[in-house]
Amino acid sequence: MTDTELLFTPAVQAAALIRNRKLSPVEYLDAVLKAAERANPVINCFREVMVDRARRDAKTAEEAVTRGEKLGPLHGIPISVKDLVDVEGAPTRHGSAIFEGNGPAAADDLLVQRLRAAGAVIFAKATTPEFGVKGLTDGPFGVTRNPWNLQRTPGGSSGGGAAAVAAGLGPLSLGTDGAGSVRGPASCSGLVGLKPTLGAVPYDTTRDAYGNNIYAGPLARSVTDAAVMHSVLVGPSDKDPWTLSGSAQKPLSPKLAGSDLAGVRIGYMERTANPRVAADVRDNTRASLAAWEAMGAEVEEVTDKIDWIEYEGRVLYQANFAVFCAQYLPKWQNQMDPVTLAFMERGAKFTLADFRNAQFARTTLFRKIQSLFERYDFLVMPTNARTALDVTHDAANDEVMIDGVKCGITRQGWTSYQYPFNLTGHPACAYPSGFGTDGLPTSVQVVGKWGAETDVLRMGALLEAARPWAQHRPPTR
Repeated sequence: MTDTELLFTPAVQAAALIRNRKLSPVEYLDAVLKAAERANPVINCFREVMVDRARRDAKTAEEAVTRGEKLGPLHGIPISVKDLVDVEGAPTRHGSAIFEGNGPAAADDLLVQRLRAAGAVIFAKATTPEFGVKGLTDGPFGVTRNPWNLQRTPGGSSGGGAAAVAAGLGPLSLGTDGAGSVRGPASCSGLVGLKPTLGAVPYDTTRDAYGNNIYAGPLARSVTDAAVMHSVLVGPSDKDPWTLSGSAQKPLSPKLAGSDLAGVRIGYMERTANPRVAADVRDNTRASLAAWEAMGAEVEEVTDKIDWIEYEGRVLYQANFAVFCAQYLPKWQNQMDPVTLAFMERGAKFTLADFRNAQFARTTLFRKIQSLFERYDFLVMPTNARTALDVTHDAANDEVMIDGVKCGITRQGWTSYQYPFNLTGHPACAYPSGFGTDGLPTSVQVVGKWGAETDVLRMGALLEAARPWAQHRPPTR
């Protein structure tokens, strides 16, 4: 196997080779580090590469194989972690100049602990915009670029991890998703990106545990890899009340056990809060629906009138940043991202009544989605309304252009399919659906019932089998 073949080998296959002593974790890591040394200056996906610690861990993983120890499902697999999540021994800079001088984290985040317990080798901190605030990835570290086209963004805010996985720099990355920050980068980069059910995967560091809309999930090139990583991350935490309420993962629905989808009902949503969807994205979404229909699924366009609470969602999002980041303004305002500052300025103008009404609207939206699941097994829609934006796009002010028409700022015109499910809590996963006329990936989003990640992933696996995508790779640079 050449290094290039190894870099694009699925994590589960690499783990099997390691268990069978046909692949050395040390040699695997060295191949990833060598590729990262070559590619990172170009795509700028890593904020920190932890070479020494990773090599020690890879050697330990190899010794465990030699001794015949019980091995976890990700044993010896190199994984990067978004730089909003603590990794022991590495600084957590949150994509901000404010934390540029941070010292090494004293301990691993709980999710990093779980990845290590499964055998993963954590080797890098992936780039993120300041506090994960926007759908592009840039900051004091520079601009992170899409491996498919260096003039385009890999999305955000988990853009560094997405760019890395797309480029073969580790088969998996841990991302976080506050308004689409795993699914958007997956869409831009030709990957699988899962946002789990609220309470399935703990998010111990959120400031508002009870009103949480932030999730952690995998970025992967295959459905199986994403499913295995998700299974490692799930489980309760004493610091996350949603996980303590028993948000159990439902078993696979019997009607999804085979490839005959007779009896499965899909509700198709061509648009949410967005005024337009690009023709190529729409065509590829419909082709994905056609693949499921060919297996027997019934597809029906959802005609219900739904208030997607774009304004109210913006109130919650921007007001939170206005309050949280106010402490940094006296010293750091001139070094903060202009997008962060713009969101803060807008958020500070909302009233208490605006905020409470937005919270009420969140409940109303949840109940509406729940009512749809009385008729449908899944909701399907594009993940983004068009392919990846230019890296120079100003997320605070520039309008998204779709087929020559201005469609509002990013959350209105581009990522409007994503944020609603951060608010309702339902599981949602982005899957590659093909390529646009510009040669960049497009994506379809599958939303499932509460706790039904296994069903959502099964639908992705059936689509992956019918319309394979992992054989496509970005240009070699």
